[in-house]
This record gives sequence, C-alpha cells and structure tokens, in this order.
Amino acid sequence: MGKKAERSSRARSLSRRLALQALYQWQLTGQSGVELLDQYASDEGYPQVDADYFAGILRGVTGAGESLDATLGALIDRPVAQLDPIEHAVLLIGAYELKNNLDIPYRVVINEAVELTKSFGGIDGHKYVNGVLDKLAARLRATEVQAPKE
Repeated sequence: MGKKAERSSRARSLSRRLALQALYQWQLTGQSGVELLDQYASDEGYPQVDADYFAGILRGVTGAGESLDATLGALIDRPVAQLDPIEHAVLLIGAYELKNNLDIPYRVVINEAVELTKSFGGIDGHKYVNGVLDKLAARLRATEVQAPKE
C-alpha cells in the first residue's frame, strides 16, 4: 500500500471514529446532522480525518436512520431501541457503508466496525456487531461475499 493509500485508509478510520462519537451524541441528544457536523469540525483531531467521508457518514446515517434501523431490526435478536448506544452507532455506520460505499470491500467495513466496538463498546460487543454485519453483507453484497477469495 502506498503512502497516499495508507493516509487515506487512516483518515477514513479516523472519520469513522469521529462519526461514532457524533452518532452516539445524536442518539442521546437528537441534534441534527448539520449541528453535529459544525460541532465536530472544530474537534482538535478533525484535520486528520477525511472530512468528506466523515460528513457523508454523518449525513447519511442521520438522514436515513429509520431506514437503516429497519434493515438492522430484521437481523437482530432484540428491538433496535434496546441496543447499546455504541453498538447501535457502529451498526448504523456499518450498515450505511455496506449499502452506500460499494468501493469499500465488505470485509473492510466489518473489520473497521469490529475494531471500533472493541475500542469503545462492551466486552463482547464486537462479536455481536460482527455477526450482524456478516448477515447484512450476505444480503446486500451477496456477489462480493460469495466471490472466491483471492
């Protein structure tokens, strides 16, 4: 991986991390995506993120939250409202990326979600997130999931 690709990958990872914080806050406060975008754009770590990617996740998830929750609701073992807020935010990010960012391999989306959950979620939350996003990837990206591994 070249330096530019490595920086881009790191910037996207940081974007997801910041989006997780913003979406956690969104769940608790109900602030709009625009308000959160303005607030987090002044975060000290913001210059290291991919600003467009962060904005895309934040706008996408806050704009399609109900639809994403309905998609997730069909795959989980409890009502969406009973999900831990961190796991819920990570699942929303993962669902959004699997649906809308087809240029990112599904394995990368799932791995990033698992890593976020390991860092910020409950003890075994990453296993739950992995299982849900595996099921979602099989539905949304069946051709990619079933393709032979290189």
